[in-house]
Amino acid sequence: MQELKLRTIILAALGSAVISMSSIYVALRIGALPWPTIFVAILSMAILKALKNTNLKEINVAHTGMSAGAMVAGGIAFTIPGIWMINEQTKISFTYVFLVSLIGSVIGVFMVALIREFFIEKSNLPFPVGVATAQTLIAGDEGGKKSKIVFSSLSASAIFTFLRDGFSKIPQAIIFRGLENYGIGLFMSPMAFGIGYIIGIIYMGVWFIGSIIGNILIPIFLSSALQGINAAITFKNNLGIGLIIGGGIALLIKDITPKILSIFKNAFSKLNISYKIISVVLLSILGIELIFLKLGIIASLLTLVGAALSVVMAAYTDGATGIVPMEIFGIIILLFVKLVIGGNSLSYLPLFAIVAIVAVASGVAGDNLQDFKAGSIIGTNPKAQIISELVGAIVGAVFGTIAMFILHFAYGKVGPGTFLVAPQAYAVSQMVQGLSNPRSFMFGLITGFALYFFNIPTMILGIGVYLPFIISLTAFLGSVLRVVIDKFFPKQSENFTLISSGLLGGEGFAGTIVAIIKFIWRL
Repeated sequence: MQELKLRTIILAALGSAVISMSSIYVALRIGALPWPTIFVAILSMAILKALKNTNLKEINVAHTGMSAGAMVAGGIAFTIPGIWMINEQTKISFTYVFLVSLIGSVIGVFMVALIREFFIEKSNLPFPVGVATAQTLIAGDEGGKKSKIVFSSLSASAIFTFLRDGFSKIPQAIIFRGLENYGIGLFMSPMAFGIGYIIGIIYMGVWFIGSIIGNILIPIFLSSALQGINAAITFKNNLGIGLIIGGGIALLIKDITPKILSIFKNAFSKLNISYKIISVVLLSILGIELIFLKLGIIASLLTLVGAALSVVMAAYTDGATGIVPMEIFGIIILLFVKLVIGGNSLSYLPLFAIVAIVAVASGVAGDNLQDFKAGSIIGTNPKAQIISELVGAIVGAVFGTIAMFILHFAYGKVGPGTFLVAPQAYAVSQMVQGLSNPRSFMFGLITGFALYFFNIPTMILGIGVYLPFIISLTAFLGSVLRVVIDKFFPKQSENFTLISSGLLGGEGFAGTIVAIIKFIWRL
């Protein structure tokens, strides 16, 4: 594997450390991740080209490890701080959080090794960020007209993002007058527009229909019956979660289970994975869950299996939309574990550990498949990427945990009304205490399960229901533009795909830089 060198792994580890710490800050501060994939790809290209004797495959391996750190950070920040919102005095050790993130990382990387071929090479999922990353690297390497198109678009998007996030000269969103209570407006995001263009009208159409149902129809027509707009929002959030999990179960039964033996067999043979190594890894995970995390034998087994299944669902949603609702997958498995073992069998800390393990695994596997999509286009050896991903994830577990404790120590409180709002962790804190609307959740689950067998991608529909309308509208407009270009200007289709890749990459690039600067500034 010529693309896997000592310097590649060192670069991946260093990049992961920086990205994971900045991602923790952004996730806690505004409830988002800075989408680092294209940023770390460009960073890896710049550094390795300066060191000479490199190629796109080595660059791809380096940025795969860097990206893993951000996903681990997201899994931690979107979950663990919720326990401080329930009880500010809760004592959590560094070791406990690190072990939680380490277990999630190992499960995520292990599952990537098993499902990569199926989702990257055999499915028809677009993996928009991966495509954009590959095109950015190829354009940067070849130069010429394509390079000018990509980097002009990337530069414009980056400047826009700096003005919006760094200097607050551009609003985050434009909310339509008279519709403020419903959050109806336009998200000022070049990235969302570019993602919509690359995904295309089919998946985006389903996503947008879900957003109309969740953010317009339900609040307008059910607010009175549900006693207020806040109750309607709770209803639609639980409905969206139900649709996602119902569609995920149907995906596993209909599309994954019949092929599961061939998926695993091919993975083991091609990557030369020893069954002894697998057994040692699995037993080690269970041992840590039992002895150090205090989950109990049944909860430990369910968490392990649940995290693996969530990775499959995350791979599908990320491949189709570029989004992994990692905390949602964690909540889903948590609810199932509580149902099986009883709601009061575990204290709050182990319950948060379950959510975090699943969230980290889903993020590491789901979102990092974008890097593997780029690798497939470039021709990188996936085994080299897996090694880099594992190193990056472990480093991210260390430095992401360090960053979370530093920020909590510096600001004291976390949650609504504080500097570190942590909206996802707040949602988790509410769900740990029980579903806020079980009926809408069950309705969504049953509906999502049933409709999937009629070839309706209900996980994507559920994401639309759950996410804010402003994000969905911006992405949908991007997909509409693609329809126009493909129909009336087909010769410009490739150029607009390059422009969209640049829009996506520019915001990710600038957003990550702003996050790093803000993290350092706040220390």
